[in-house]
Amino acid sequence: MPFAVYALTTGAFGIGVTEFVIMGLLLEVSADLGVTISAAGLLITGYALGVVVGAPILGSLTAGWPRKKLLMALMVVFTIGNLACALAPDYWTLMGARVLTSFAHASFFGVGSMVATGLVAEDKKASAIAVMFTGLTVANILGVPFGTWLGQAYGWRATFLAVAAIGVAAFAIIALFVPRDEAVSQLREEGSALEVLSRPQVLFGLAITVLAWVGCFAGFTYIAPILTQITGFSDAAVSAILLVFGGGLIVGNLVGGRLADRYLRATVVGSLLALTVSLFIMHFAIHDKVAAVIAIAVFGASAFSTVAPLQMWVLSEAKGAGQGLASSFNIAAFNLGNAMGAWLGGAVIDHGPGLGGIMWIAALVPLGAFMVALLAQHVHRRVSAAQPA
Repeated sequence: MPFAVYALTTGAFGIGVTEFVIMGLLLEVSADLGVTISAAGLLITGYALGVVVGAPILGSLTAGWPRKKLLMALMVVFTIGNLACALAPDYWTLMGARVLTSFAHASFFGVGSMVATGLVAEDKKASAIAVMFTGLTVANILGVPFGTWLGQAYGWRATFLAVAAIGVAAFAIIALFVPRDEAVSQLREEGSALEVLSRPQVLFGLAITVLAWVGCFAGFTYIAPILTQITGFSDAAVSAILLVFGGGLIVGNLVGGRLADRYLRATVVGSLLALTVSLFIMHFAIHDKVAAVIAIAVFGASAFSTVAPLQMWVLSEAKGAGQGLASSFNIAAFNLGNAMGAWLGGAVIDHGPGLGGIMWIAALVPLGAFMVALLAQHVHRRVSAAQPA
């Protein structure tokens, strides 16, 4: 791989840390700013919604920009956003800074994917994208646990200052190693592909993605208070347990991708069922320390086992020029699920059975995704049978 691809990984790492590290610092943020845990959880919802709306807004404003220039500008937005988070005097200022930061997320992965594939030969394009997205995985395994420890030891603001420093480093690395390019209108390239959303199987895939990740984030958003207040772990132990969760992400991502290469639709259905079961198991496992750690690893593996199959489902059904647009919509679907999941978990705490009931309620949502996937399979078979050989 050209070193420029790894330069993009640096930016992906920083974005991954700033998106997910807040989950391990909900108690610190809520105590410092004088808000409830559920209100602190909405900082995740705000970020995810910013990702959903950021892509079309920035896409229209920067359609003619050279991609390298745009990537560098996004890192500036990312850095300023994290500095604003670190200096935020109150809850709503922090919320606004989180949304500003999320706009960089929305465009970075779309533009970065196009840059990465343009740097390598035809038979290495998917690998280039995978290398860039490795930054997200490493962020969950190393960046988030370290950021959680840093925030618990020196205050949550120190974590956002550290992430801002990552943004400065990513800006410099991209400036040095990503080659210059000509201005290209992304809207002109993708505008003719809007018809992709009229394809039923693409819409099924987007709906499944949203539902699956509502369940994931309803459970994962409040994992720190669950571990400390129900399971009985110390604050310091949360970082190590998040490392276990990150290991599960790697295993699930690799296994889900390999299986999807051979049995795409069966893997989608099977991974959704595994996610549902793992969340139900978590409901009981959180009352025992050993069982909780094991269940969290399984939860991480089952959650990320859905990512590659769901992305491949949408891409395979989009076909042709619509694949780029379908891919971006599916990324938005993941983040819409994140936002709704964080809200659902907060609602369970404030108006439902409370912190201890989050996991079994979260499990009901991917169970719905599982049912939608079965319906999509049925429709697919009927359409295929009706078509002439």
